[in-house]
Amino acid sequence: MWPDASRVRVFMPFPSVEVPHLCAQCMDYPCIASCPVQALSKDPNTEAVIVDRAKCISCGACIRACPGTVPYLHPGDKKATICDLCNGDPKCVEVCTEAGYNCLTIVNEPPNVHRKIYSRNPYDTAKDLAVKMFGEKGEEVIK
Repeated sequence: MWPDASRVRVFMPFPSVEVPHLCAQCMDYPCIASCPVQALSKDPNTEAVIVDRAKCISCGACIRACPGTVPYLHPGDKKATICDLCNGDPKCVEVCTEAGYNCLTIVNEPPNVHRKIYSRNPYDTAKDLAVKMFGEKGEEVIK
């Protein structure tokens, strides 16, 4: 296990709350458009973002362009890293289901649903969770 290198990141902004952080495959793919060397592309079958690690120059433009700041620079080679959906068979969903957590599922939405609305910074999500769990003082919990 090397959590810092995982393509599915899990943040614990405050004790007992873990927030999974996943690519939403935005319809307009701002991360792909932002790459100055065209190192990112969309897999036509899975719609996942694919990183050509040989082309990536580790500039971080894709991270800044992503509404959820999902891509990150891998701690090993400092190249952009993002979930590639395991070629259409996401292993994280399989493991999550087998373990009985059922927190991750494959969602086949109509093509007209704009998925960018699901792409958020994990700390913004955590703030919302803290308020729901602890009331108005919830934002203080994660500071």
